[in-house]
Amino acid sequence: MTHLLLVLAATLGSNVGEVLSAPEIVRAMEIVDQSKPWCIEELIALTEIPAPPFGEDERAAAMMGRFRKLGLSQVWKDEEGNVYAERPGIGDGPTLVLAAHMDTVFPSGTVTTVRREGQRLAAPGVGDNSVGLVTLLTVLKALQEAKVKTDGTLIFMGTVGEEGTGDLRGVKHLFLLSPLRERVDLFVALDGTDDKNVTNQALGSRRYRVTYSGPGGHSWSAFGTPNPAFAMARSLAKLAELRLARNPRQSYNVGVIGGGISVNSIPSEVWMEIDLRGESVELLKKTEETFLRYVDEGVEEENRVRSLTGPLTVKKELIGDRPSGETPSDAPIVQTAVEVTRLILGNSQVQLLRSSTDANLPISLGIPAITIGGGGDGLGAHSISESFDPTDWERGIRRVLGVAVALVGLP
Repeated sequence: MTHLLLVLAATLGSNVGEVLSAPEIVRAMEIVDQSKPWCIEELIALTEIPAPPFGEDERAAAMMGRFRKLGLSQVWKDEEGNVYAERPGIGDGPTLVLAAHMDTVFPSGTVTTVRREGQRLAAPGVGDNSVGLVTLLTVLKALQEAKVKTDGTLIFMGTVGEEGTGDLRGVKHLFLLSPLRERVDLFVALDGTDDKNVTNQALGSRRYRVTYSGPGGHSWSAFGTPNPAFAMARSLAKLAELRLARNPRQSYNVGVIGGGISVNSIPSEVWMEIDLRGESVELLKKTEETFLRYVDEGVEEENRVRSLTGPLTVKKELIGDRPSGETPSDAPIVQTAVEVTRLILGNSQVQLLRSSTDANLPISLGIPAITIGGGGDGLGAHSISESFDPTDWERGIRRVLGVAVALVGLP
């Protein structure tokens, strides 16, 4: 890999314009533009295939079918549920994984029927990340129809477990367990719709499910029994008052709360799920330690105030660990993406951003990785009212195509 990256560093900066102006790439870009109606049809079709957390199988099968229909024969699914399609290069250029996550944040049973609202298409998950999946497919379609031959190999990947408690299980499998990891030189994640900037910094997070347990009882006759809900409230009251440094930025969030059986029963169990994020590994660790202390203090205080029966206990379960890191701004993969953005979009103010995506994992391992959006205009990601305007979507797809081809090179 080191040799390949040195070659990239030495050549890509001056060759991006030449690659984008090659006749076969110009033709591929034209095919992207002509494919707009097809893109919209595919967007609707894929969005309406449910892909709740840990329930991506149906959408994975749809992606594999589309990979094959677009002419690739090396299509497979791994043990974790990720799907792949390999488009071999004809030289010794680098191997690039171009990936988009298949899962959504929405639970099973969520209605995903796409509605038209003027120019916008509205449905849960339509922008995050059906746009990424269709962009992935459209890049492949354009390369196939334009008969583009690349020096390096492109592996198109649909990942599982990017959202929520999926904890990046798809890319963790690829880079920690799969034999394929030895072949991957570069990784580009397609996530969201931003086509103007490049994400090269990984936002780390630690996620917990905290369960408070006790004997429970009748709200009247057992009054005085330690109440798990009060213990959780005490912990959260402390967290709510915690002030965090703004630079480097940090955050905490109580995302889900549950428990109890009736209004007139002291619950025997309540639980919450917490998301802690931070740009600094050291500060995130301190926030985590403080939060865990607040959990213990909440239990101790409730046990001290109410002691009619046995004490409360608490279980702290780590359910998410997304590593931090950064692909240097002067790395060839970053500079290539910036240059392609400038040339295709005429955008001279490309920002380098930080986010939490599938690229977190390879970035943390020192593998050159970035995240870019698929294009168009997305609103309301992670909400039931999510929508997407496909106006100018094609320019974002052209950018992704340009980045991919510039990275693997032409013969």
